Amino acid sequence: MERKEHFSRKRAAILETLKGTACHPTADWVYQQLKPQYPDLSLGTVYRNLKRFCETGQAVSVGVFDGFEHFDGDTSPHAHLVCRQCGAVMDVFGLSLEGLGLERLSHQMGCQVENASLTLKGLCPDCVKQEKSA
Repeated sequence: MERKEHFSRKRAAILETLKGTACHPTADWVYQQLKPQYPDLSLGTVYRNLKRFCETGQAVSVGVFDGFEHFDGDTSPHAHLVCRQCGAVMDVFGLSLEGLGLERLSHQMGCQVENASLTLKGLCPDCVKQEKSA
């Protein structure tokens, strides 16, 4: 039996906040943005809704960096760069995962790969500039 979703202003605000930023926020960041508008909002509510958005395909988890899970409201196919110096998470478009042979891998392993993500690690443009000027 499928669970019926009820409309919730808080849920809608969480999704709108996530989709309205390019910073790949943590649950705490989303919570801090919405707390003034929704004083009774809990961090647990934000976490539950972000997880639910990931389950329903409305958002993706970029991964856990420095102990915090980061989320992305842009569900189009793209990779991410995580800066090893400042921790920024940036979108990287134009890289294709199609050449990885996921179908062949599924066949070889007897599994079914449904999706894949790519996370690059290095320095963001700001940190590269800082290193060059140092």
